[in-house]
Amino acid sequence: MPAAPDRRDAHLVTEATDPIQPRRLVDEMSSSYLDYAMSVIVARALPDVRDGLKPVQRRILYAMGDLGMRANQPHRKSARIVGEVLGKYHPHSDQPVYDAMVRMAQDFTLLHPLVDGQGNYGSIDNDPPAAMRYTEARLSTLAEELLADLDKETVNFQNNFDESLQEPVVLPARVPNLLLNGAAGIAVAMASRIPPHNLNQICDALKLLIERPDAGTADLLEVIEGPDFPSAGVLFAGEGKANLEELYRTGRGGFVLQGVHHLEETQQGNRQQIVFTELPYQANKVRIIEQIAAQVRDKKIDGIRDLRDESDRNGLRLVIELGRDGQYRNVLNHLWKSTDLQLKFDGNFVALVGSRPQTLPLRRLLWEFILHRRDIITKRSEYELKEAQKRFHIVEGLLKAIEDIDAIIATIRSAESADAASAALQAAPFELSEEQAKAVLDMQLRRLATLERKKLEEEHQELKETIEYLEGLLADQKKVDGVIVDDLDEIAEVYGAARKTKIVAHDVGTLEELDLVPHQASVITLTRQGYIKRQPVDAFRSQRRGGVGVAGGKNGRAGDEEIFMPARMISCDTHDTLLFFTDRGRVFALGAHEVESRSREWRGMPVRNLIELQLDENVTAIIPIESFNEDFIILGTRQGQVKKTPLARFERVLRSGVKAFNLDTDDELVEAALARHDDDVIVCTSHAQTLRFSVDKLRNASRISGGVRGIKLPDGETMIGLQTVRQGMDILTVTRNGYGKRTSESEYAPKGRGNLGNIGHRITPETGPLVGMQVVEGHEDLVVTSETGMIIRTTVGEVRQCGRPTKGVKVMKVDDESGVAAIAVVDATREFGQRD
Repeated sequence: MPAAPDRRDAHLVTEATDPIQPRRLVDEMSSSYLDYAMSVIVARALPDVRDGLKPVQRRILYAMGDLGMRANQPHRKSARIVGEVLGKYHPHSDQPVYDAMVRMAQDFTLLHPLVDGQGNYGSIDNDPPAAMRYTEARLSTLAEELLADLDKETVNFQNNFDESLQEPVVLPARVPNLLLNGAAGIAVAMASRIPPHNLNQICDALKLLIERPDAGTADLLEVIEGPDFPSAGVLFAGEGKANLEELYRTGRGGFVLQGVHHLEETQQGNRQQIVFTELPYQANKVRIIEQIAAQVRDKKIDGIRDLRDESDRNGLRLVIELGRDGQYRNVLNHLWKSTDLQLKFDGNFVALVGSRPQTLPLRRLLWEFILHRRDIITKRSEYELKEAQKRFHIVEGLLKAIEDIDAIIATIRSAESADAASAALQAAPFELSEEQAKAVLDMQLRRLATLERKKLEEEHQELKETIEYLEGLLADQKKVDGVIVDDLDEIAEVYGAARKTKIVAHDVGTLEELDLVPHQASVITLTRQGYIKRQPVDAFRSQRRGGVGVAGGKNGRAGDEEIFMPARMISCDTHDTLLFFTDRGRVFALGAHEVESRSREWRGMPVRNLIELQLDENVTAIIPIESFNEDFIILGTRQGQVKKTPLARFERVLRSGVKAFNLDTDDELVEAALARHDDDVIVCTSHAQTLRFSVDKLRNASRISGGVRGIKLPDGETMIGLQTVRQGMDILTVTRNGYGKRTSESEYAPKGRGNLGNIGHRITPETGPLVGMQVVEGHEDLVVTSETGMIIRTTVGEVRQCGRPTKGVKVMKVDDESGVAAIAVVDATREFGQRD
């Protein structure tokens, strides 16, 4: 053993040779932590801006491609893939590698999965995937686009962890994967969260930026609506899309996601249920169920009777059944606030640019991909040009040899060796290059055939054209950009799909459901037992007057024959506000679109589930409001009292209701109508006594005041109709037995308020009492419904114009046991969407 160094010689040991050097602890910790942080940032957590992949994802796809696990090949065991990645490229634990592969295979995580998995790969309920020994996988077709041209020297390669193999630094990526599938990663002191986007819109934005490099965020927002999540849902982009504009302009920002729901009736038909069919991105359905159950258990939410998960292979279905007194809107608002049915998504566009993490706006993300594709296409073209030139040189030599084949053969036969033959071919008179001489020596005799020679000539011409094309491409960047555009068009055509997520240009607090509802002319029907429904007008085919009609509602259980007997019918647009007036003189407001629309035979939903009626309170009038800029609303009671109130006083009506008429103890509110200051009011009784007087005859009254006498009522009669009329209009009246007529308004002379009035329709036992009165212009449609739920739609023009004291003509054929229950007039211009 060598002798230990003498301590007296310690001064001879230099700092360079001493393995232990003094260093301040804080400096060492800072340096080591910085090295660790950069390793996490660059080698693990953040995606590359070019291919949108983290290192482990890139290694998985590269290993699968290297193993030949293409989309058209059989699935292979996941354990084999994980082993390949661990052994060659990613020296970490096997579980993170498998987890990364699982995530790339989940269609509820990625908008376009990169791995085609077979077996249990987890679920939206956060169920874990099966062990890697049980599942199988292969590349998806889209993943192959990320690997395209990898063998054409398009990207740089680097040594793997033990320097025994090479792996790509980045993939060529024909697909803008970073924005397409998004990314999420937590590094040291920074994180990345990029939402997925619709492929068609990304491609359009890239083409826009290529065509107009100066395009800004506002221009891109005209092409890209916003993120598009695999779980669909509704995205609240802020007022005027302000939140998305900030996110795309700065690379940082947030927005709110909500699940999508609709209202249904239970199978028993006695309750309503809220059904969620879409959830916010990455929301856990089981967790949501637990959250709702906890809220109900702790009595923090009222009105929920049952909670069920009815999801199956056909899709998600989370059912929340309401109790009899459950208020749909109140329950829904509580769910938004207390569960993951509404989530905040905080975007942070952080990605690696040249191994440096940067926060990038949308425009920069798109531009970096364009630069990457320019680089890839240039390198690919250079490689293909080099290969084409090499082959062109060989083919030229072969054709030259065939031209003088006899001399070539003689020279080869006389040569002492292959090297001598090659040297002779390179010398005069042949003057072939070394590569050409080798190709001639390797040429098979069959190439001398005429057909083979023709193939060589065709190949020579094709190579010449290819070289000219590639040289022209490399010399002109516009042509390179043209190739990028062609690639984007092809990608969009093959893989593009319609958007899943609905974008709403409002903050979540200011969203109106109106933003999700198209304009549609509809008929609202309210039955005598308080069931309400909305149906599009075109659900009823137009018929000639006098027909039987079509079924408009099924009968209920035994003893409930009157449950579908309509009490009120009004026409409206889905964007109208409905004012519900009750017999107690109260008023409620509701959006017309909030009344559910289903089949014509459906009986409807309890109106009490939509507005907060008292137990013995009933809706007696419904008025659709397009705009609260109208002048007045006229209200009438059963005992003939009327009142005029400015419509603006009803603009802030709550769902819980406010007072609209201060009624006498034995009176009820029965009618309401909109009016302008120059209109006349026309009222009628059950025996068709009709009175017309000017709106100006009524003073402006407050919302909570009482009324004045509008018409003098004979004994036994009640007021049933109240409308406003102008010059040139007709008064349409329909009786219980189906008789109807139009009478010119000129036959109803204006009189003073409070008089007895004149006969407006001849009432006989044959006609039955008057059921309804409407003021019409003549171009509208008339919808009539019977007490048994039959409905007929005809044109107002089909109803004959007659004088006041006539019984009219048959409008609807009814039997002895039933009669007309209600009528509605529909403006045809609204039906065909001519409203803004």
